[in-house]
Amino acid sequence: MADTKAIEAAKEQFGAVLAQQLERVERLKAEQDWVNYSDVSPIVVGMIGGDGIGPFIAAESQRVLEFLLKDQVASGKVEFRTIDGLTIENRAEKLKSIPEDVLAEIKRCHVTLKGPTHTPERGDGWPNLESANVSMRKELDLFANIRPVRIPREGIDWTFFRENTEDMYAVGSQGVNVTEDLGIDFRVITSQGSERIIDAAFAHAQRTGKDTVTVVTKANIVKTTDGKFLDIAREVSERYPSIGWEGWYIDIMTAALINPARQKQFQVLVLPNLYGDILTDEAAQIQGGVGTAGSANVGKRYGMFEAIHGSAPRMVREGRAQYADPSSMMRAGAMLLTHIGFEEQGDKLHKALDICGQYERKIAITGRDTGCTSQELGEYIMTTVEDPNLDSRWDEYVKG
Repeated sequence: MADTKAIEAAKEQFGAVLAQQLERVERLKAEQDWVNYSDVSPIVVGMIGGDGIGPFIAAESQRVLEFLLKDQVASGKVEFRTIDGLTIENRAEKLKSIPEDVLAEIKRCHVTLKGPTHTPERGDGWPNLESANVSMRKELDLFANIRPVRIPREGIDWTFFRENTEDMYAVGSQGVNVTEDLGIDFRVITSQGSERIIDAAFAHAQRTGKDTVTVVTKANIVKTTDGKFLDIAREVSERYPSIGWEGWYIDIMTAALINPARQKQFQVLVLPNLYGDILTDEAAQIQGGVGTAGSANVGKRYGMFEAIHGSAPRMVREGRAQYADPSSMMRAGAMLLTHIGFEEQGDKLHKALDICGQYERKIAITGRDTGCTSQELGEYIMTTVEDPNLDSRWDEYVKG
């Protein structure tokens, strides 16, 4: 027999979620244009260490970025700031996924480069706080999660545009246990949210000389929300007649990415939040693991760039943090450089990471004393960046 009281309570909670999301839609309709960084001085780059190995790899990543931007820092065009307090200890003490004073510091920056932060899970002893990443994406409206995967010698050059502020993650902490036996979570897909991420993907394809965008959904089964996402893709595609597009289902796409006969056909991929989270980790593993991949979270006003792996607290407990691989955070740093208008420096860093991590590997990082330290890897990368033969070394890598 139906529990009328439980149903009414669930309906009330669902109504609150709906009201919240409808208010958000109205804000989306009134959003501003993209920041033009050429008009900004100084461009303030916030450095966030985070948890576990985060402060170690953040320090090395900052050293490499400051090396690449030494002229801009000296002239006052770029300023680096360290932002403390986005740690699980401080967040738990304040019972905030992002403490208000920390959020205020973040908002004083144009872009941030962030180390991994711990997200509490049931039974781990920490309060049930929302992911700091999810909160930051909401607070700063960082709607586009951009993750490139590059294996040049195999012809793989993918850029994933994952919607960042909707889908299951948008209201993942607002589900309801209707009864002891029935739990319900909510999924949010809006026309405005879908339009801007899909448009960003098509615009990137046009800007970078790509000719195909792949839209990934499960619209044959999840007809309302994924169906909306696919419908919006059809509308957006009409603005870009020179860019072809096709729809793929998420299940077969996970298989296609590991199929050598298919890999070269993909260029720019755009997909809702949950699918994007899963698929980009798979893609990073193809590249060499999540430690090799960086991630951008951008909106029209702010940008946050981060390593895509976790905080590895065991490495800290075991005294191995100095051997943590900073490559993922440095990849994110290369994306940050491009985003704020320093394409040449970003390209150099991408190429150096390819050469040092995938090709020459004169030193290797293993996470233990059997390999190099993060600082030693940073020195190798900086030496490679300033090598006048960088391009020829990279061409040699691509040609195999």
